[in-house]
Amino acid sequence: MVATPIGNLGDLSARARATLEACAWIAAEDTRHTGALLRHFGISTPLVSLHEHNERRRTTELLSRLKGGEDVALVSDAGTPGISDPGFHLVRDCLAAGIEAVAIPGPCALIAALSIAGLPAERFCFEGFLPARAAARRARLAELERESRTLVFYESPHRLREMLADCAKHLGGERSAAIAREITKLHETLYRGTLAQLAERAASAQELSRGEIVLIVAGAAPEERAGADGRGGTLDRVLRPLLKELTLTQAAHLAAQIAEVRENEAYKRALELKQAYGSS
Repeated sequence: MVATPIGNLGDLSARARATLEACAWIAAEDTRHTGALLRHFGISTPLVSLHEHNERRRTTELLSRLKGGEDVALVSDAGTPGISDPGFHLVRDCLAAGIEAVAIPGPCALIAALSIAGLPAERFCFEGFLPARAAARRARLAELERESRTLVFYESPHRLREMLADCAKHLGGERSAAIAREITKLHETLYRGTLAQLAERAASAQELSRGEIVLIVAGAAPEERAGADGRGGTLDRVLRPLLKELTLTQAAHLAAQIAEVRENEAYKRALELKQAYGSS
C-alpha cells in the first residue's frame, strides 16, 4: 500500500519510489494519472487498473500473481490507498490468504488538513464523502449532531456550497470549522470561521468551486449534546445551579432525582459541565 503525493511531487518518499521501482506490478486507480507520476520519476514498472468498478474482479487476478511470488504495489490517484479510495477488498483478501500487506506511508489529505486546521485533533471522526443526495446527506448529518469528536469530511467542490449549508443547519452555524483547499498544491488555501461564515463564503467565492476540498468541523460542545435530548436539557438546567453550591457528587445525586435519570448518568454529565465551564 504505497502513499503517493496529493499535489506536490516532492512528497513522494524515497521508500515509496524504491518500492514502485522494485515491484512486479503497480495496481492503480487511474493508470493514466499514475502513468504520468511514474514517467516523472523514470519508473517503468507495468500498470494494471484497480478501481471501484473492477476491484473485486481485479483482486482475484492480483491474488494469483501474489501467490505466485510477485510483489504488487497498490496506489490511488493521490494520498494513501484504501482511505476513501479502492483497496479494502484487496487487503482483506490478501490477509485472509496469508499474504502480507505492507504499508509504505506518506501523504494523506485528512491528516494534513487536521494538522493545520487549528481544531482539536487528539480525537476525530473521519466521515469521508457524505452522500451526494440531499436527503441522505441531511440524514447523516443529523446522526452526527451530537458527535463530540472533531469531524473530517471530503467533498467535491461542486457540492461544497450545498454541503456547508446543510452542515450549518444540522450541526449548528456557530460551530468552528476550516476548509483546507488544494493541500500541498500551488494554490493551497485554508479558510477558517464558523460553519455559517464558511457557507456564506462558499456561496460567493469562485475559488471554492474548484480544487480538492477537506472540511474540518469542531465536535459538539457539551451543551449541544445535551440540547439534542429533552431529558438531557432538563438535567443541564438542574445541574448548573447545583454545581455552584454543592460538591460534584452531591449535585449529581440531587439532579438525578429531580431530572429522573440514573445517578451515574447525572454524575458523568456534571463532570462534563465542571470541566467545560469550571463550575464548582
